[in-house]
Amino acid sequence: MIEDKSPQRTSIAQLGEFGLIDHLTKNFQINQSSTFKGIGDDAAILDFKDKKVVVSTDILVEGVHFDLSYMPLKHLGYKAVVVNVSDICAMNAKATQILVTIAVSNRFPLEALEELFEGITLAANEYKVDVIGGDTTSSQKGMIISVTVIGEADENELVYRNGAGQTDLLVVTGDIGAAYMGLQVLEREKQVFQVNPNSQPDLDAYAYLIERQLKPEARKDIRTLLHALEIKPSAMIDISDGLSSEIMHLCKQSNVGCNLYEDKLPLDPQFMNVCEEFNLDATTVAINGGEDYELLFTIKMEDFEKIKGNPNFTIIGHMTQESEGIHLVTRANTRIPLKARGWNALSEE
Repeated sequence: MIEDKSPQRTSIAQLGEFGLIDHLTKNFQINQSSTFKGIGDDAAILDFKDKKVVVSTDILVEGVHFDLSYMPLKHLGYKAVVVNVSDICAMNAKATQILVTIAVSNRFPLEALEELFEGITLAANEYKVDVIGGDTTSSQKGMIISVTVIGEADENELVYRNGAGQTDLLVVTGDIGAAYMGLQVLEREKQVFQVNPNSQPDLDAYAYLIERQLKPEARKDIRTLLHALEIKPSAMIDISDGLSSEIMHLCKQSNVGCNLYEDKLPLDPQFMNVCEEFNLDATTVAINGGEDYELLFTIKMEDFEKIKGNPNFTIIGHMTQESEGIHLVTRANTRIPLKARGWNALSEE
């Protein structure tokens, strides 16, 4: 990220907590009829009537989940919303409101927080979610962002992780692995910059991968697509920690096994080229990378004809009896036990 050498810096201490909240939230608009009372009181009030309420939360910590040397604050704000909305999409529900909590050190001026909230506002408008509250506080360790998302769905629409059957088909949206390779490109260019601060990277050849890392999108469209096809998944999860980890979550909670087919994995050509450039095995990256925010779900065998040939979906395997285990079936037709090597935020490595 190229910095302005003489940016305007307004100390957030000048505004105070409530002045800062008023300043940062003045552009948020109310889009949902279920938002009865938003920002401005001790608590927000929601009215869902006969809908089921779905709630999820995620926290992003500087140095663990993001690196501001290449993550623009506007992108970070956008991504913080998206990763939460994705959890609601994985329940086959619609996200409606979010609460945003930030902790920042005094190295961040008001202008930096304005940029962060510009991204949050952009995402809120894109996904039609209302920002209804949150909190701000100080931090000794940089920036921390926590977003809580609220959604709604009819009870008969909701999909959980534990509903997969032994003969169900395993389906994924979009393509996988690109976000991880985007991160590898950014980390490499960061190291080059540290050695030679005058170098300017040419990232045109990596545009799609970098966008998947810095500005992912939640698959809010899938709920509508599946409804139009008259398909209700039997189980569903979003791909945040890596395909292998998510498959194992589905299998464990549904008490089933799985055969995942290597030759069915949906891989973008740019992803394949950059894996070769980095001398990395594309399949290993694709099933372990994480942060794709695509949806992984199972459907009944009889729904095959409805989904066959649809460009939004790829059938990548099928579920089996639990006793058969969880395997990757290679292009050579060899069955290899699948292991969860995806993202682990608590890893000591």
